[in-house]
Amino acid sequence: MDGILNINKPRGKTSFSVVAMVKRLSGERRVGHAGTLDPEATGVLPVCLGEGTRIIEFLVEATKAYRAQIEFGVATDTYDASGKITHKGDPSGISQEQLKLALTSFCGLIQQTPPMYSAVKYHGKRLYELARAGIEVERKSRLARIYHLELIDWQPPVATVEVVCGKGTYIRSLAHDLGQALDCGANLKNLIRLRYGLFDVADAVSLLQLEDAFHYGYWQRFVYPVDVVLLHWAAIVVNDDTGWLIRNGRPLVLGKDAGGEETDYPKQYPVARSAFGGHCRVYTLDGCFLGVLRFNSERGQWQPKKVFL
Repeated sequence: MDGILNINKPRGKTSFSVVAMVKRLSGERRVGHAGTLDPEATGVLPVCLGEGTRIIEFLVEATKAYRAQIEFGVATDTYDASGKITHKGDPSGISQEQLKLALTSFCGLIQQTPPMYSAVKYHGKRLYELARAGIEVERKSRLARIYHLELIDWQPPVATVEVVCGKGTYIRSLAHDLGQALDCGANLKNLIRLRYGLFDVADAVSLLQLEDAFHYGYWQRFVYPVDVVLLHWAAIVVNDDTGWLIRNGRPLVLGKDAGGEETDYPKQYPVARSAFGGHCRVYTLDGCFLGVLRFNSERGQWQPKKVFL
């Protein structure tokens, strides 16, 4: 049972509880999610099964798209609507033009401070554990990248925005920081993840649908193949001899085996050294996904990083 499920996480469920449900339904021990969603957030949650868990490290690099409702005039300790109110301001003076201008200042590479109620670790403990104990600590700011930030609707005091961002971006922190920038406070009222890499909310399966699929035995139609999240990388096809080298962890120069002899994999699949961050996909002659190679620039060789066959 190897692959990825595109699950539409409902409000009120933790990402961990969704994983636990998939484990129970599938009987698969190796199950993990990529990109935690807060309990009150909804939308795309990729859940990986079996060998699919081994590509989570690549999946987390994908861009994500969100639709967020931000309420101005009220700040909370969790930065969202579930928290205790820490500040009240007057948002009546905010115009649509001011809001759009403020949004532009958060585009690109920005510094963000994680919320206290987050899974970031501080001296071995999760921040949310400290926050629940009434302890607040100084958090280091970190870089986040926002590719697109657009105002979709403005019904004072609530703004609806769409965000496209990179990994490690906290939409709750974005809402909080916008409130500070406009000097009235703000919190994240509602959040839906619209897209995670190639996974779209329009194609996501609900938990009820998933339960039925496992009960009646058609769950396979919802499982994406392991390599689907790597399709933006270059790909090569190798013969059996080169496949053996890869399975045994041998570094190689593409186009030659370890002994310097020409291999017979199709020459229409050339791979540049720097192709797509120095990674490429490998397939056998019969089209099976063999694994992932990583380019070692110092040695001028490709090293097997993950092998799936």
